[in-house]
Amino acid sequence: MNDAATHRPVAGHRETVAPRRMAHLDRAEALRLLGSVSLGRIVFTQQALPAIRPVNHLMDGEDIIVRLHDGATLASVVAPADTRGVVVAYEADVIDARTHLGWSVVVTGYARRVTDAAELARFSNRLRPWADAPLGDAALRIRPDLVTGLRLTE
Repeated sequence: MNDAATHRPVAGHRETVAPRRMAHLDRAEALRLLGSVSLGRIVFTQQALPAIRPVNHLMDGEDIIVRLHDGATLASVVAPADTRGVVVAYEADVIDARTHLGWSVVVTGYARRVTDAAELARFSNRLRPWADAPLGDAALRIRPDLVTGLRLTE
């Protein structure tokens, strides 16, 4: 096995990229980087199986607000009113495909549906949709318990 990271460009030529170093990010830096992008992936349980969906997000303090378009996804993540929420993971990254440099952040925490009309209106104005669907009342707040992040460097 070759120690060098490799990838195949579309043209079929093999290029070699030197192995990257991984530097751990502290919580504050990881959340700052998460706030610098608007698209990530939410990981949740659907019909007793792991599921992942791309979603838009924004930061509200340390909380992550995600926009959901899929009713089945929303139904899987909505928690009963008397609980802390449903455990989810949220991941976003920026990694250059050519250089393999960048970062990745994973947050694990409890998600609860946002129900306050004023908050929904405020989030609706700030969330940039990537799919044509109104926000309506389909937003979740993820309260981060565990935040991990890595930066890939030369």
